[in-house]
Formats: sequence, structure tokens, C-alpha cells
Amino acid sequence: MFLAPKPFNNLYPCCFCPLFPGPLPCYALSLVITRRTSPLPLILLLTATVLLIPLRRNVLFIPAELQLYTGYLAALGFVLTCFREPKERARIFGTLGLMLALLALAPVNTGLGPAHVLTLGAVFVAVLVLPPLLLGPGSPLSFKWLPDKLDRVDILYTLSAVPLAWGGFALYFGVLSPQTPFNWSLPPEPDGDALFSLFMGINAVGIWDELFFINVCFACLRALYGFRTANLGQAVIYASVLYDMAFTGWGPVFIYVLALTQGFMYERSKVLIYVVIVHLIVDYFLFQAIVGAYYPQLEVWWHP
Repeated sequence: MFLAPKPFNNLYPCCFCPLFPGPLPCYALSLVITRRTSPLPLILLLTATVLLIPLRRNVLFIPAELQLYTGYLAALGFVLTCFREPKERARIFGTLGLMLALLALAPVNTGLGPAHVLTLGAVFVAVLVLPPLLLGPGSPLSFKWLPDKLDRVDILYTLSAVPLAWGGFALYFGVLSPQTPFNWSLPPEPDGDALFSLFMGINAVGIWDELFFINVCFACLRALYGFRTANLGQAVIYASVLYDMAFTGWGPVFIYVLALTQGFMYERSKVLIYVVIVHLIVDYFLFQAIVGAYYPQLEVWWHP
């Protein structure tokens, strides 16, 4: 599982290696280096993420103090293991770790106050802008939106999001975790401005989710590990951050499954458009479920 990383793109025009008689293309050298990528840094990074990002939540019924100190030890261990990694690999690990540390310090919740929106928005923008700058030329990140040609499987996957999202929220909010919709705040009586703010906020965060979890986290891990390991890892990060944000109860299970399918689709298509459209479809049904929980009789253009 840990022996098939994705080669980096153009870290250097060419490199020299004592194991080979002549110049070695940079992608080949990076492949040789990363074939021995240890799972330990990833395990420590994911452990710290699970324990420290949703720090205000009770993770796996662990006492808060134990959760905090165990998370700190995992984070320290991650930093120490990065010093033992080759330079380019350590740079990718360090960049991803720094972005997750920023999220751990950010007020990740569903508040819509101006100060909160500006603070959280600044962090969300930072974790998208900083990785390409820190990784420099040859970054494994890609912001390709459109495919070279349409693919039937990609289109079917996108369309399948409609019934799956509807059924998923009916089960999640309607049966398993009926209190979860109230993690989003709405006034006692329907208000057009509040509903519109919620609608726009959910969709903006949804787009950010794919740009960060797939285009940054998955892409970085994919440069270090094989597909299965990278996908499982990004799904843990995805579920941890959204659990902290609002998706409590059975939320991590549903988010983890969504993240795995999004990672699979991105690996297959290599473009963002499909995963973003799927997420926006999911967000429409999320919005509908939240509004339905607050105002069961409400009928507006975005909530039939």
C-alpha cells in the first residue's frame, strides 16, 4: 500500500543520483525516494488531526485532557519524524501539517456573524493560497477544473449524488441524529436574509471543502503514498474538520464515505468540476434539511 506514490511534477529539470550512471529525470528520482515513504508520519499527523481539530468535541469518549495531551504528543512526534524525511518529502508533510495547525486554531463553526466570517474566511483562504507558495515549482497541487472530454462514468457519478444526498440526509438528520440540523443557527421565525446567508455560506464552504481536502490534502498525500493510503488519509482529515464544524452524531461516518468517493472521482478524472458539482448537490439537500428542521411548513424558492 505504501509502495506506489504518485511522482512529483518537475521538481527539478533533472537530477543526479549515485545509484544511476547519468542524469535522472526528477520525477524518477522522486519516485525512487518516495518508494520507502514510512506510514509513521501519516499516522501521527492523522492522530493529531482527529484529536486536536475537533478539540471542543468529545472524540471517541476520550476525556478532554487526555485528548489534548495525546494530540500534542502526536503532533510533536509528527514534527520529529519530518526531520528524518528527505527534503522534498518533508516539505510536503510540513506544508500539510502547517495548514492543519491553522485550522486547529481557527473558529471552525457555523456562525454567520461578520467578524466570524472574516476570521474564518481569512484562514480558509490562507490554507488554499499558502501550499502552492510553500511547495514552489513542481508542486503536486493542480487547479484543473474542466476535463479534456466528457466521460459517462463521471457524469453518472455526478447525477447519482441527487438520490444519494436526499436519502443520506433523510437517514442522518431524520433518523440517526435529529438534533444535528440545529448546529446551524436560524431565527425562530423565517427570515429571508438569514436563509439567504445560510444558503450562500453552506455553498461557499462546500466549494472550499473540495479545494482544500481534495486539491490540497489528497494531492499532497497522493504525492507521498499510493492511492488507497492517500484517499483513506484525506477522508480522515475531511471528516475531522467537518465534525468540528457541525456534523456531529453520525456525521463523521457519512462525511467519511463522501470523502472516499470524492477522492476516488478526483483520482479518476483529475479535474475539480465533478467533485465540486457533487458537493453543491449535497449542500442543497443539506440546506433543505436544515430549513425543514427549523420551519417544517416553509415554502420558498430554494426550499420547496
